[in-house]
Amino acid sequence: MAEEIKELIAKIQQEGIQAAEDKAREIEAKARAQAEELLKQAKSQAEKIVNDAKSEALKTEESTKTLLKQAGRDLILSLKEEINTLLKKLIVGASREALKPQETVKLIASLVKNCREKDKENVTVTVGKADLEKIEAGLLSELGREIKRGISLKGRDDISTGFIISFDSGKSHFDFTDQAIAEYIGSYLKPKLKEILE
Repeated sequence: MAEEIKELIAKIQQEGIQAAEDKAREIEAKARAQAEELLKQAKSQAEKIVNDAKSEALKTEESTKTLLKQAGRDLILSLKEEINTLLKKLIVGASREALKPQETVKLIASLVKNCREKDKENVTVTVGKADLEKIEAGLLSELGREIKRGISLKGRDDISTGFIISFDSGKSHFDFTDQAIAEYIGSYLKPKLKEILE
């Protein structure tokens, strides 16, 4: 009977060890399966993170390129505007220099002397108020007789240099002010400048 108990104990031990080993293998298999699943999920998440990062980097690169192009265009437009402003200042400055009172007197005298006799009676000249006295004195010495025959001389605050002349008592006129001449010269030079800048 002791022998049977021993065999029974051995059998129970054997079955217990077998059951424990089976259970251990089952636990190990589950742990491996879970570990593989976790590893698969981690790899998938890592790939997604890398792909998202690459996609975001491409978007950022495209956005940066677009912003740089826009900034370049803005800089060129700003530069063109600065150059046009500088050109206008240079033209206005040169026009003012060329239209000082003594030069203005010569130009007006030449226009009046060369106009038709009937037009000399309806001449109206408008100059800047600051230069009115100088130009009037100069015209009296250049055009003494014509001035007395009906040439009208007026002054305006908005004319810095140059003059406006009319041969029909102001119904129509020719504008020789520094601003008008600068605008005319600018309209000629700006297309050429645009060609150079492009």
